[in-house]
Amino acid sequence: MFARTVRRPRPWLMLAFGVLAQASSTVFVSTPAFLIPLLHTERGLSLAQAGLLASAPTLGLVLTLIAWGALSDRIGERWVIASGLALTALAAVAAMFVDSYVALGALFLVGGMASASPNAASGRVVIGWFPKERRGLAMGIRQMCQPLGVAIAAVSVPLLAANGGIAAALIVPAVLCGVSAVLCAIGIVDPPRPPRKAAEGEDAHPQAGWRPYRETSLLWRIHAVSMLLVVPQFTVSTFGLVWLVSQLHFSSLPAGIVIGVSQFAGAIGRIGVGVLSDRVGSHLRPLRWVSVCAVAIMLLMAAASALGSVAAAVILIVAAIVTVADNGLAYTSVAEIAGPFWSGRALGAQNTGQFLAASVVGPAVGALIGWVGYPVAFAVVALCPAVATPLVPRDRELAVVPA
Repeated sequence: MFARTVRRPRPWLMLAFGVLAQASSTVFVSTPAFLIPLLHTERGLSLAQAGLLASAPTLGLVLTLIAWGALSDRIGERWVIASGLALTALAAVAAMFVDSYVALGALFLVGGMASASPNAASGRVVIGWFPKERRGLAMGIRQMCQPLGVAIAAVSVPLLAANGGIAAALIVPAVLCGVSAVLCAIGIVDPPRPPRKAAEGEDAHPQAGWRPYRETSLLWRIHAVSMLLVVPQFTVSTFGLVWLVSQLHFSSLPAGIVIGVSQFAGAIGRIGVGVLSDRVGSHLRPLRWVSVCAVAIMLLMAAASALGSVAAAVILIVAAIVTVADNGLAYTSVAEIAGPFWSGRALGAQNTGQFLAASVVGPAVGALIGWVGYPVAFAVVALCPAVATPLVPRDRELAVVPA
């Protein structure tokens, strides 16, 4: 008999599938937010009711991130991603045919629960196929998929909703998730995963008995750092536009251009900081640098707001780059520390903490701005990365992780 040759999958192809999966699920999660103008101005829903519908996918996503991660640890990433995207597509299709807003919200919730699968599993696909010295770049590219998904929804959903209502707007996420499910089922190859138990005469894998949450505080600290750094990130993305218009008297068009440029720059910045981490041979040191820079940029925003500086647009663009730069660094560090047997659950926990923190930023920072104004609010937000900086683990602390 002839021995079968097993061809190693191409890492960049696996990265492309991971980006496609994450971007498609992000389009679904983002779609209801861009339906708010239709729901509020034409369908008569209050902003609170429309906002509740828009939040349903995110709530569903938070509820299931860890569960999808645990399933990927057990059965692998390929079928977790493909099945989650398929269920998301089905939820989008079903939502096209309901008349009740309660049913629509329930389907958004279910779709959000299913859409969590790429968040928890696609990162492991990237980590598993790229060598350590190139993971920063790869994960930086992978982290671009979220702003890409939001951009696709922002361009397509309002136009389709204006011409064909909610059903027409849901065509885009339904098609993208359905196509992505098929492509991922066919194209993704699960990264090699060592057996938990050693065969006779072989040594067990060094991380077979590794319990990262019990044996070290590293993951807990990175989760906490990421949650703290979400606060300036979502402060900038949520209140940047209204800050430019209401406080610095930009007109709507220039303000919109600044926000668009800032989002694009932030996506490119994720790649840049990933390349930097590869060059310095550490994901944790750049994470600490980003945290320090976030303190500085929020204080600059506070100063610009207090002085009415014309440099506010440039400062906002820099803030958009700095405040999102930590995502790929922290995500990669979590996967490496957790190891092959815990990475799914650890990445699910990482995303869950970030989404929970993000959900608090809007009402909390909004209330703070209303109480003390933009300059003081931005200065208070700078305290979050200031607290996060000393929590970032040092490279020498990684010695406890089994190699």
